[in-house]
Amino acid sequence: MEERTPRRPRIADVAREAGVSKTAVSFAFNSPDRLAPETASRILDVADSLGYRPHPVARMLTQRHTHTIGVLTPQALSVIFSNPFFGAFSEGVALAAEQEGYALHFISPLHGSLASAMGRATVDGVVVIGLSADHPEVEQIRAAGVPLAMVDCTALPDQPSVVVEDEGGARSAAEHLLALGHRDFLVVGVEPPLPGAKLDPEGVMGKRLKGYLSALAAHGLELPDHAVVVGPASIEGGIAAMRRAYEDGLRPTAVLAMSDAMAIGVLRAARELGLRVPEDLSVVGFDDIDIAQHTNPPLTTVHQPIRQKGESAVRLLLSVVERRDIRSEQLRLETRLMVRGSTGPAPRRRQEVVRVPS
Repeated sequence: MEERTPRRPRIADVAREAGVSKTAVSFAFNSPDRLAPETASRILDVADSLGYRPHPVARMLTQRHTHTIGVLTPQALSVIFSNPFFGAFSEGVALAAEQEGYALHFISPLHGSLASAMGRATVDGVVVIGLSADHPEVEQIRAAGVPLAMVDCTALPDQPSVVVEDEGGARSAAEHLLALGHRDFLVVGVEPPLPGAKLDPEGVMGKRLKGYLSALAAHGLELPDHAVVVGPASIEGGIAAMRRAYEDGLRPTAVLAMSDAMAIGVLRAARELGLRVPEDLSVVGFDDIDIAQHTNPPLTTVHQPIRQKGESAVRLLLSVVERRDIRSEQLRLETRLMVRGSTGPAPRRRQEVVRVPS
């Protein structure tokens, strides 16, 4: 004869044995201050004798507190995690969340819809990375009253945010190449998260482009529109952008890439094109991911504190979630140029035509 598993005690069993309502049992576990101390103590004693424990999910819904933080990203996780920047950022997020006793829920487009994914997320607050302040999902989160912290976004006056000195960092990268005698530039930028969207001048990429342009302008140079190519923030995106530039007839001596992943792609494409780095082409990235110093040659780049950015975003968010601090702090982190082997003096113009592989 098959042995039956004993039935798990339920809240109704505790209520019956204690002679109270199920609501009183719920109060004893979740809001004991709403009961007389002796009543709450008696209910807990009965529950203990029966072996009753509130179901964690049911308790979470009752308390309306999940101890989970959402991380809202503009692209699919398979794309996001292919960029080493996001891995380092997530490491910082996870470290701070674990120290505070919170779990993480990464929210990315579900079947192409970020709204659908956000609608299924049960979180106490959201770290938003790489989305503009007027993005529909950001507006929905704010309308729902869910706390959020903006990262690499246009700062909102009533929400905490973390940004870096994007414009200043980009300016230092361009100034470094100008000091080496470069005058023919290609900018490899990250495409906007929404198809057909224009570059947000107050967003990360807008500020970096502004930094590049201001440095060039100080030397009497202008960057033609066709000298700015965009693509996904990935190694493949950098390869495609560099190949597209050469197919369009551009022959830069220096590339300013808005992410290290794209800069690494440019290095790989340069080798395919028969270009030597830095003898024929200098390349500067932005981020200083761990692999940057191990590329061939090591990548000159703009360092930003990626892990600290993730940690800071979580701590600012939780200060709002737990009402420790209701101020909307705007945290700005510094950047610095890391000069390595991928940049050198501007070369003399090569006379031969570089063949673009088919």
